[in-house]
Amino acid sequence: MINLKQYTWWFIVGSQDLYGEETLRQVADHARIMADALNADPVIPGTVVLKPVGKSAEGIRKLFEEANAASECAGIITWMHTFSPSKMWIGGLGINTKPLLHLHTQFNRDIPWASIDMDFMNLNQSAHGDREHGYLYARMRLPRKVIAGFWQDPEVRRRIAVWMRAAAARLDGIHSTVLRLGDNMREVAVTEGDKVEAQIKFGWQVNTWGIGDLAERFQRVNPEETERRITAYESAYELAPELRNSGKARSALLEQVKIEIALSAMLEAEHAGAFTTTFQDLHGLPQLPGLACQRLMEQGYGFGAEGDWKQAMLVRAAKVMASGLPRGVSFMEDYTYHFEPHREAALGAHMLEVCPSIAGGKPRIEVHPLGIGGKADPARLVFDAAPGPAVLATLVDLGDRFRMILNAIETIPIEQSMPKLPVARALWKPYPTMRDAAESWIIAGGGHHSVYTSALTAAYFQDWAEMMGIEVVLIDKGTTPARLRDELRWSEAYWSGR
Repeated sequence: MINLKQYTWWFIVGSQDLYGEETLRQVADHARIMADALNADPVIPGTVVLKPVGKSAEGIRKLFEEANAASECAGIITWMHTFSPSKMWIGGLGINTKPLLHLHTQFNRDIPWASIDMDFMNLNQSAHGDREHGYLYARMRLPRKVIAGFWQDPEVRRRIAVWMRAAAARLDGIHSTVLRLGDNMREVAVTEGDKVEAQIKFGWQVNTWGIGDLAERFQRVNPEETERRITAYESAYELAPELRNSGKARSALLEQVKIEIALSAMLEAEHAGAFTTTFQDLHGLPQLPGLACQRLMEQGYGFGAEGDWKQAMLVRAAKVMASGLPRGVSFMEDYTYHFEPHREAALGAHMLEVCPSIAGGKPRIEVHPLGIGGKADPARLVFDAAPGPAVLATLVDLGDRFRMILNAIETIPIEQSMPKLPVARALWKPYPTMRDAAESWIIAGGGHHSVYTSALTAAYFQDWAEMMGIEVVLIDKGTTPARLRDELRWSEAYWSGR
């Protein structure tokens, strides 16, 4: 599990000197109580760090300078307890490089009807202090998240946590590398993209290593370490009977374990958060990495098949956002449709590489022929995805900008057996309908690869995309292809002017 406690979110509360020391003391006390309560709530994924009350232009600018230099700071939360004239925030906000959350709340939930007086009014002025602050954000054209409501409300805290997880994913990406083993699958358009622009926009370093680097490590793996790793597999997964005894199938499993050990060491050495493979670049390996990719995804790495580095890092971002949450995240590919009237559904899978974090039961390790790539029969985990709500997300490069496309879906049980399809798979009903979802996805330029997650909602991806400054297209229950086509045309004018 990825440790989100390593990240901090700075809590800067605004006021001014005009109210006197007693009011400022109460502002600081209230802010401390709020920060402590947020940190005590298990829904909050990281650490809220309370900073001195912002009450002067010099002091506020210094806070933002320090935040920019703090490598562990994933974002800044601002709240105006009193009226804080926002011209004094211009210097700080103008140099800020961290994601911003404007929390519009107040310390007290209710108006104290019988005792309310001007002292109370002077202290509790969020209702107009935050509007002054919000005007400045809009005037400076600053991207930010706005959350309004009482700070003790569980829904408010849940939304804060969503934003925090997105901010953690952003910071993780700034320090991550996508390790591409070989190039993209030849002649495939959607897996290509501008790697330089991706590093400018997202911070990701997208670099290529020869498959021979992995093959060399593979050859050096200690057989004893391989056997020890299989012992761990036996408790986590069901093993097909032929894998428990020496023979061809057992040897295939051992080869996948060796690939996992070698690839894991390579990822650690290169400080990589994600990786890609392709069945067209396998020289020196006996099999296409299958079980190895599934296992590494389960440990939190991003993955993209066929060299799809954009989805690999998006998987990683989703893994960071979902860390510690129930259910899972996986690389996914649309495979085939079921067009039976009133029971339409899409079947998603991949040749091998679907993460067991989305499984509905105990995955089973099996060895079968692959029929592509020209290598030996690979070991893989076979399972059905757990039913329930989920989201598909994909990232595409349109040439002048990146676009994220989201589709809300409902994963449903697979009622028919598929004995001749021994892969991990998911069956889902996309919203609003199969027809409208497919048409909308294609109109928006969505490819065949995506991130599948039952742990996250669209809101996580929308917050992350806002921080990244990229376009988002949401396909859900209210979407119609004709309306979406118009919205994309309007969006074209907006994004081309940026």
